[in-house]
Amino acid sequence: MEYKWLNKRGFSFFIMVFFAVSVKGQTTKRLTFEEYIKSAVPSKTELDVFLNKPGVWSKFDSDLGYVLGNSLPLEGIDTSCTISTTQADGARTMFMYKEKACRINTYGDSFTQCQQVSDGETWQEYLAAHLGEPVRNYGVGGYGVYQAYLRLLKEESGKNGAKYLVFYMWGGDHTRSLLRCRYIAAKDWNSKNEPGMKFHGNFWPNIEIDLNTGQFIENKNPLNTPQLLYKMTNPEWMYQHLKDDLALQLLLFRNKKITDLDFEKAEKLSKCLKMNIDFKDTANLENSIINLLDRYSFAASEYILGKLKIYAEKNDKKLLVVLFDPYRVTNSLIEKGTRYDDEIVDFLKKENFNYFDMNLVHVADYKRYNLTLDDYYKIYFLGHYNPTGNHFFAFSIRKKIVEWLDPKPITYDRSDKKWVDFKGYLHGVK
Repeated sequence: MEYKWLNKRGFSFFIMVFFAVSVKGQTTKRLTFEEYIKSAVPSKTELDVFLNKPGVWSKFDSDLGYVLGNSLPLEGIDTSCTISTTQADGARTMFMYKEKACRINTYGDSFTQCQQVSDGETWQEYLAAHLGEPVRNYGVGGYGVYQAYLRLLKEESGKNGAKYLVFYMWGGDHTRSLLRCRYIAAKDWNSKNEPGMKFHGNFWPNIEIDLNTGQFIENKNPLNTPQLLYKMTNPEWMYQHLKDDLALQLLLFRNKKITDLDFEKAEKLSKCLKMNIDFKDTANLENSIINLLDRYSFAASEYILGKLKIYAEKNDKKLLVVLFDPYRVTNSLIEKGTRYDDEIVDFLKKENFNYFDMNLVHVADYKRYNLTLDDYYKIYFLGHYNPTGNHFFAFSIRKKIVEWLDPKPITYDRSDKKWVDFKGYLHGVK
């Protein structure tokens, strides 16, 4: 059906009414973009807790918005709490062979951080125990590809820089790179927790396309002091600084949270990305928005990965990219044999990245069982990996890591060293 009689303003109004009244025949409670932003701002209490109370999941960082804190969240197996602590540099606490030189640093989001398990149950600790050398964990829940990249640049320029860099990407990370303030998109999740105790997603550095030039621009964190952070409690200020965040608008529209969309800017974006989208085709509009946001997100990740590869080569570092998304890739590969992130896989192959795809490991592993997909996921997941899942990941990536390292870790050293030489491995013995 065509709506040639509608101008752009009229079409936008039609879409607002159409989606406010019915989506596939069901009444919705969507808000306008402005209403949604103003309804989702944090309270002063949340920020007071985030900035001042001990035991909060994250802590403020002027450059990155936030980094991991020290907490005891109630989210582990059998409704247990998990002990999550950090070292002075913000890395998650290491135990295995922490006194020895560290050659491997890992970066990424909550699947890198290993949310929902205690410190010693991370895949980095399982891997370190097997290799006989430490593996540092700089993962932070909620980070996008861009934020993880900036964390990498920051840490690698300091005393804990490493030769080998593992860069982990989960599906949602691609879009998070684009958002100026992910807190708005995580409104429902934030409301489930005690105010402030798991606060994160505040303003941070992000990447987005300049719709006039078609080029990516990189933005610094605009609220880079604790005092400035309180601007987030002002609904009008929040709207004025997010009203042209097209990625946020696309994400909320895709998630059926808002009624309106700036179709003029969406059309400009589609042209920048060389996509041909008919925004007047209401029957396919939701799929079109999903595809547009995915393409935008992938383009951002490709831009970031390109910069990361150049950085690694210039600084004589080895890079390994990890792909994993159990909820939008692995399950689709198992049930349909297709994946929505083919573009990223093709990019990694074309640009000769060294990468490891955990989605394919799970597809092969699933075939070993006579289980429904839900029951299979219960073996390894709580949402994130449970301790069994982290162990499975560590031993799945193990061969790739061992092949990568030079010289080999002590547990794979085939030289003529005397095997009785335990220097540096016996506790209390120098």
